[in-house]
Amino acid sequence: MTSPLLDRPGAVPGEGVDAGVAAHYGDPMREQRLLASGAACVDLSHRGVLTVTGPDRLTWLNSMTTQLLLGLEPGESRESLVLSPHGHIEHALHLVDDGETTWLSVEPGTAEALRGWLDSMRFMLRVEVNDVTPSYAVLGEAVAEPTSGDGPLAWVDPWPGLVGDTAAYGPVEGHAGQGWRWRELLVPRGELAAFVGERPLAGTWAMEALRVAAWRPRLGRETDHRTIPHELDWLRTAVHLRKGCYRGQETIARVKNLGRPPRRIVALDLDGSEHVLPEPGAVIERDGRAIGRVTSVARHFEEGPLALAVVKRNTPVDIELLVPLADGGVVSGAQRVIVAP
Repeated sequence: MTSPLLDRPGAVPGEGVDAGVAAHYGDPMREQRLLASGAACVDLSHRGVLTVTGPDRLTWLNSMTTQLLLGLEPGESRESLVLSPHGHIEHALHLVDDGETTWLSVEPGTAEALRGWLDSMRFMLRVEVNDVTPSYAVLGEAVAEPTSGDGPLAWVDPWPGLVGDTAAYGPVEGHAGQGWRWRELLVPRGELAAFVGERPLAGTWAMEALRVAAWRPRLGRETDHRTIPHELDWLRTAVHLRKGCYRGQETIARVKNLGRPPRRIVALDLDGSEHVLPEPGAVIERDGRAIGRVTSVARHFEEGPLALAVVKRNTPVDIELLVPLADGGVVSGAQRVIVAP
């Protein structure tokens, strides 16, 4: 589904998972500054939007996902994960309830699979799941205040706060995301262009740079088929440790109580002398052996070239990591520890 905002002057379409919306509008660094200040918004209309209605909706979702959803007040936001039976991350839900309907904003291309799984789990409960992506679009902005009563419904990102009875695998004080403010507005798709009006637009490159600088994990970027939340410090906002049973809970509890995750997320300050940055997915090697992979790469308007990577837990924290480039060269990256080994 292609966004009507791609008709705006200077719009350059995104690629891969962010196809269908603008990567930038001609000046990515300026767009970052405007987005960080709250002046601009970013078109996220390629994200999927699902609704869950019915009197059992919150208890039902609570029983299947990682976050405590009981007693959610109208307008209140949560982040929750759907895990495999072995505890691997399958879906990330940006969830807000309006008192009658629970709205889920999900990563591009995942709505159909999530709806199919949710439908298969309804049994005799009074719930109905609908994919309303054709009718509703998402806009992102670096503003965390709740939406006023006459504005669109909004999901407010809790990152990097500790939500409920949870645990932090990364720092609590001095976290790079302490200045992160983010929310997603749910807007009727037919009114998207009119709602933006003359407000400046930023592309997904700008959003990604702010996200990487805040160490904020993203499904499909930092995750693969065997990722567990502990590796990405994702328990802090998305996992409640005493909410009762759900699929994958045994892995959450076992790793939390008895061990450490096999991999850990790190932030990399990349050597800025190179004109080319590594591609997401680039394999990081040490002494000829693969120890991890780059997951996200960005140029930040203040901090320069940055990356997130997932490496083996026993990778020494005091070494620079050499990241391969597509042209055969390498770029060095100084580690900033997020999840400690």
